[in-house]
Amino acid sequence: MTSLLMPTRILVVGGGGREHALAWKLAAEPGVNDVFVAPGSAAIGREPRVTCLPNVDPLDPAAVVDAARSTAAELVVVGPEAPLAAGVADACRAAGIAVFGPSRAAAELETSKSFCHEVAAAARVRMARAGSFGDLVGARAFAAELAGSGDGLVVKADGLAAGKGVTMCASLAQAEAALEAIFANGSDLRDAEDRVQDRPRVVLEERLRGLEASVIALCDERAALALPAARDHKRLGDGETGPNTGGMGAYSPLPDLPDEAVEAIIAEVHRPLLAEMARRGQPFRGALYAGLILTADGPVLLECNARFGDPETQVILPRLAVPLGPLLRAAARGELAAAAARLGLPERGTSLLPVLSGAAVGIVLASAGYPDGARRDDPIRGLDRLLGDGDALVFHSGTKLGPDGAYRTNGGRVLTTVGRGASLASARAAAELLADQIAFDGSQRRHDIAADPPGGALGDRSPVAVGGAA
Repeated sequence: MTSLLMPTRILVVGGGGREHALAWKLAAEPGVNDVFVAPGSAAIGREPRVTCLPNVDPLDPAAVVDAARSTAAELVVVGPEAPLAAGVADACRAAGIAVFGPSRAAAELETSKSFCHEVAAAARVRMARAGSFGDLVGARAFAAELAGSGDGLVVKADGLAAGKGVTMCASLAQAEAALEAIFANGSDLRDAEDRVQDRPRVVLEERLRGLEASVIALCDERAALALPAARDHKRLGDGETGPNTGGMGAYSPLPDLPDEAVEAIIAEVHRPLLAEMARRGQPFRGALYAGLILTADGPVLLECNARFGDPETQVILPRLAVPLGPLLRAAARGELAAAAARLGLPERGTSLLPVLSGAAVGIVLASAGYPDGARRDDPIRGLDRLLGDGDALVFHSGTKLGPDGAYRTNGGRVLTTVGRGASLASARAAAELLADQIAFDGSQRRHDIAADPPGGALGDRSPVAVGGAA
């Protein structure tokens, strides 16, 4: 097996927990000399061989191109969705810089839920019954039709909403309230994305029931290589209660989604979507995230994201058994099929990347007021005891260094503690132990991440999650 070519200097765009995990993984890989993160954070900058560029605006394509040139980056990796919507990947490609991340046009799979439904229908990828509307009257009428089933419905803001633009509605009255809120405030989302004015503002979907799963694949327009599957928990409180968030924790692997099922999802979801996007002249290169719900009738696509998930990335990357950098470079250059061949995947008849044995569990610690509003500047206690522990994986999503040299909260989701172990039970115990050692006023966290995974060895009960998460 021929070794893959490793980029020696990499620029990661973003500054949250996902980007911290990416920088941590890439900087530790053989052959990588420097990882730059724009803008990064004080915590990300503490990783060996990582340098942050705090003055670079990740939403300014020209600034990112300048940063890539000034650092002689051989690869740019775009983390969050907003820089993709701003055209950062387009600017890098126009400048001749290899970039892992889709074009602005291809990223519409995430930035417009109605577009995702349109592409999935053309690709014959199964999604929930849905309707897209730019007017309140039409939306109300379709909401009444869906509510008539008695199963409830899901109301989704069409544009980017940081993972929180979804409302699960048990009644028509709840749906109407959600619709009124979106039509009152939806222009902010549309203006922020600089999108055309005739796009629908809302998508209404039938409510599906089952457990959710995230299957993320590295893609280069044609080929797709699957990362290990994970499960994200969107609701704020234990037992899937409270409002939707950007994600309160995740775990991998999924005992109820074996490798053969992931293979089928890549074949039935990712590859048809890639083919349809190429047919439309919007080829997709980057991380194609399929947010699925595992119904009694099989997996159904809930949404697509055009980037790595957060907090899924924090539990997926510690399980990856091969270097990530060469794969991202190959995808950026349209050489992913050749990279798969060098890894021997075709001979083994698989598109799943090799993983380490064991499991990983991540627990998010969120600030007071999250998700509606985040209190900032609360001192974080206990981190100093963990900084020298090489086994402690704590990824920073929203922190800053205070004048006293101690970390303070600086966002809604503050930290993700990641435990690794031979089983989900031991990994969960390790993540809980790490989380127990960290404290700040108003801290919010869940205590049931991976507590009782279906098909696992931690119990016989199968929790029921409701589909439709952002």
